[in-house]
Amino acid sequence: MIAYPRTALISILSAALVTASVLACAPAAAPRPASAPRATESMLTGHEHDWDWLVGRWNVRHRRLKERLTGSTQWEEFAGSSVTWTTMGGLGTADDNVIELPGGTYRAMGIRAFDPKAGQWSIWWLDARNPTKIEPPVHGGFKDGLGIFEGDDTLRGKPIKVRFRWTNITPTSAHWDQAFSPDGGATWEVNWEMDFQRVTTS
Repeated sequence: MIAYPRTALISILSAALVTASVLACAPAAAPRPASAPRATESMLTGHEHDWDWLVGRWNVRHRRLKERLTGSTQWEEFAGSSVTWTTMGGLGTADDNVIELPGGTYRAMGIRAFDPKAGQWSIWWLDARNPTKIEPPVHGGFKDGLGIFEGDDTLRGKPIKVRFRWTNITPTSAHWDQAFSPDGGATWEVNWEMDFQRVTTS
């Protein structure tokens, strides 16, 4: 054991008391937040009904930008129709679309599937004019009546982001638009809009 002179012991004890006082007055460290619970399949409720409102027959009014990401402001309008049904017990949907372009009518198909683990939908588009190529998917879901789905694609050999939005959804009508972003989502150009009106039978 080391023997300290009396004056040294007094200095050491004084310093210890000052340190203890400072620590006693310091605010307590904030408790670490608890980790958020991981999403599990049992927590995902209602997903099988996300597209119930779209099932059935629709008349569609299209509005399409003639050129994309070129600064164009010229739009063309044309008619169409769509029929949607559920698949996979509600975890998927498919729709058959007739698109009456001014240059000629064609058909296309939308395919949707829900991933319970990720908690989101994926959407693919298949154009009958090129039936061996399916478009890259967009992913997302709904919140407060707004559906947003985004993904990656290319345009004229350059990478872009693609966004689908569903808005103004009612039992008999809905609005859809598609937008492209050349800068990673910083800015968007809407290039296609569809207004859906349900076909009712008497």
